[in-house]
Amino acid sequence: MKLVPTTIPGLFILEPKVFEDDRGYFFEAYNKSKLEELGIHVAFVQDNQSKSSYGVIRGLHFQRNPKAQTKLVRVMEGKIYDVAVDCRAGSPSFGKWFGVELSSENKRQLYIPQGFAHGFSVLSNTAVVFYKCNDFYSPENDGGIIYNDPTLGIDWQIPQDKVLLSGKDSKLPLFSEANFNFE
Repeated sequence: MKLVPTTIPGLFILEPKVFEDDRGYFFEAYNKSKLEELGIHVAFVQDNQSKSSYGVIRGLHFQRNPKAQTKLVRVMEGKIYDVAVDCRAGSPSFGKWFGVELSSENKRQLYIPQGFAHGFSVLSNTAVVFYKCNDFYSPENDGGIIYNDPTLGIDWQIPQDKVLLSGKDSKLPLFSEANFNFE
């Protein structure tokens, strides 16, 4: 597995070693000891999976301390644009975002440490997204940022008239009004 740094400290792209032949392919999507060799020491406790159609934007979501979550995100079917926003007060990249295309074809994963808001847009007809979390879902610590916050200026790679949001996500606050407690 190869660890690719991003423009934001602590946020990484993971590229697995893929073995392909005329029968198909094989790769290790997760190997705790190999991640530890790369300096990532996380005990994941929950796996989540979603299926969405083209134009869906999920996020931007986070969990506040003491239930903040680290995530390892990958796409099992289709293609998404995966986005992480640094919400760590005092970080040199506070308020900055990073986006990367994850797909069933490129098999990349995005490692998102605690202190980030996370979201994605679906670029294919449908996408099945799978991610690991290092803490359980905690509704009382749930938080978010509206996807189209003008100060963030995220390009979700979806035309505005095709964007599909949940009721919950359409009511999230601006970055400047979000209630996060990360340092």
